[in-house]
Amino acid sequence: MRLTIIGCSGSFPGPDSPASCYLLEADGFRLVLDLGNGSLGVLQRHAGLYDIDAVCLSHLHADHCLDLCSYWVARTFHPDGPRPRIPVYSPGGAASRMARSYGLDDPPGMTEAFDFVTLVPGTQQIGPFRVTAAHVSHPVETFGFRLEHAGHSIAYSADTGESAALVGLAREADLLLCEASFLEGPGLPPDLHLTARQAAQHAARAGAGRLVLTHLVPWNDPARTLAEACGSSFTEPISLATSGHSFELG
Repeated sequence: MRLTIIGCSGSFPGPDSPASCYLLEADGFRLVLDLGNGSLGVLQRHAGLYDIDAVCLSHLHADHCLDLCSYWVARTFHPDGPRPRIPVYSPGGAASRMARSYGLDDPPGMTEAFDFVTLVPGTQQIGPFRVTAAHVSHPVETFGFRLEHAGHSIAYSADTGESAALVGLAREADLLLCEASFLEGPGLPPDLHLTARQAAQHAARAGAGRLVLTHLVPWNDPARTLAEACGSSFTEPISLATSGHSFELG
């Protein structure tokens, strides 16, 4: 089970990374988790453009889904003809939202390239991965995920404020990939994003084996983000996500 960080920039692409996108691989199956703006180009450094088996979108903010538009172009207008449909697991309304994003008639919108499958809380099999989805705390419908394969597990926060559901998803996970959009300070809005310290506190409550901080907003000081997380009660390894870095489990 391999996790590759494609994009880890929060809210908009930064100079060193596109917005949120993660590639998970096991048994030859490739699952793309979120496809934020700027990510499709970098994704091609790590997987063939037509070797993706499924896409899973945590929510429909642009920094997590907008490059599905570019991927629709790539799958629809290939010189040898349209590529086969692949599933896109996503919150309700994704098909219409993505059609509007590209100015397409709906129907068919993008449904000739993608089979949109509406996510609901619970567990399902996506390729070799056992995927558990749960609602987390964000202004639009947003899912966090736990992905399991061959006795190993990765939890992904997506975008969230403080969330008991995230602790449940990350319970004894090998790795928690958790957003850390905010630095500590007064007046932070609730139910929007986490600070790095809060991310580490969630990891500690869950008993996760490793914390990788992501959704790193370009105007924040990464050293301060890491220091605030390391000043928490979480004693397992903590690192900052970087585009192109991979983690092997098992």
